[in-house]
Amino acid sequence: MRFDLETLDPGMGYKLLAATVVPRPIAWVTTQSAEGAVNCAPFSFFNAMGGNPPIVTLGLLADAARGWKDTPRNILETGEFVVNLVPYRLAEQMNITCVDAPNGVNELELAGLTAAPSAHVRPPRIAESPISFEARVMQTLETGPHQLLVVGQVLAVHVDDDLVKDAARGHIETRKLDLIARGGGADYYREGPTFQMTRPRWADLAPKG
Repeated sequence: MRFDLETLDPGMGYKLLAATVVPRPIAWVTTQSAEGAVNCAPFSFFNAMGGNPPIVTLGLLADAARGWKDTPRNILETGEFVVNLVPYRLAEQMNITCVDAPNGVNELELAGLTAAPSAHVRPPRIAESPISFEARVMQTLETGPHQLLVVGQVLAVHVDDDLVKDAARGHIETRKLDLIARGGGADYYREGPTFQMTRPRWADLAPKG
């Protein structure tokens, strides 16, 4: 079956992408308003998109009636944010920060989480998160009336000490992260069995002779 999204209700595109591009990593984003109010919210339209410079991207959606929520508003005002990753042990706290709270509510306090100071940006990190990326906005693009793409340069990465395998080489105990990811609807994924493959070399695959 083919879904021609230009002819369907706008919500159809979201439903199809959210249900098929899975699992999606969760960016637990902390921001701070120009007045100093802290906000925290999770987003699953997120990923790393470059290494030199290191880049992360966020896809932020506005409420059709209320407009931009605190996260995109703060990012547009200040140009700074922190992406914290979500391990399984913090799933419930992450879910609390999804609440449709009125503007100005501090979701970190609501979820019983601890704000830790960042080194290069004003928004705090989530102390309980095993990985946090401090980021400064490089570019924003309004891709629709209620949709914002944010490209941020990562200035610092905070990693729990027990997850660092070799600091000099930047090697992390990835399998110990136990991160969760988003599926479609209310579905979430937790890391299960893994398998390994070695990237092939053309010298081995090229026709001989």
